[in-house]
Parts: sequence; structure tokens; C-alpha cells
Amino acid sequence: MGGPAAQGLRRHYDLVFRYVRRRTRSYAEAEDVTQEVFADAAAALSRRALLTEEQSLAWLYTVARRRLADEARRATRRLNPVDAPLELAPTPESEYGRAVAQGITRALRELPEGQRKVVLLKLFDGLSFAEIGHRVGITEAAAKMRCVRGLEQMQLLLRGQGIEP
Repeated sequence: MGGPAAQGLRRHYDLVFRYVRRRTRSYAEAEDVTQEVFADAAAALSRRALLTEEQSLAWLYTVARRRLADEARRATRRLNPVDAPLELAPTPESEYGRAVAQGITRALRELPEGQRKVVLLKLFDGLSFAEIGHRVGITEAAAKMRCVRGLEQMQLLLRGQGIEP
């Protein structure tokens, strides 16, 4: 990145890196994501008006948030949740978070196989009901109904575990 606008953004590298590092699993992953943030910023600089110091930092945080969301979606898509074990990752930091994750895992295991597949494909792969129906071999309406019933059943199971969804 060259030029005065790029120099202004480069000053924020450490702040953006720390922000990204707190939200990634490893130092190397944080470095990669931060480099992508600044590459995105460099590509967009020509289209942006001059920003104040405060605006440039806020803009970089926005770019970082979006990049982290993209990375999370990519990681989720890499999983085939129908075949994957039902452990949820990453492990939540708080005791309550761990209890919720374990409760969701137990609830998913207790669902009938047809409902579990549809719920996992919808929530973790983000497929449409038409895509789910095609993949599972049912109609779009049946996929939607299985998902609704599965989520309702999970809600009851979670409440039974003392977890209020």
C-alpha cells in the first residue's frame, strides 16, 4: 500500500491485528486474516474518499469484521454436517456457553435422523429448503416441515435441560 491514505491505514495495523487475533484460533490465522483486511482496504482505497484518522480505524474494523464473518462461513461450509460428528466447535469460553453447546449437541443427537439431517443442512450449511430436499430426496415442503419440527423438538429438549433458547 502506498500513498498518504495507505500510510494512515498502515498505522492501525497493530490495533486491527489484535482485534483479529482475539477472534481467531491461531497467531498464523490472525496474520493471514489481517493481511487480507489490509489487502481489501488497499483495493478499496481508490474508491473511498479521504478518511479522518477515526473514520479509517472504524472502517478497518468493519472490513475486519466482514472478513472474519467470511472466514467463519467458509469454515462452516467445509464441514459436511450430516457426516460430521455432533461436537460443536469452537468451545465456548464461559461455563454457560459450554452447557449450551453440550445441550445443543445432546438435543441434536436425540432428533430423529431425518430431522437431524435437515436441521444440520439448514443451520450449518445454509442450504435452501429446495437444496435440502434435493440432497435428502424429499420435497421442499417436506424439508421445511422437518426443519420446523426438528427445531421445535430441540427447543423442548433444551428446555428440559434447563436451557432457555
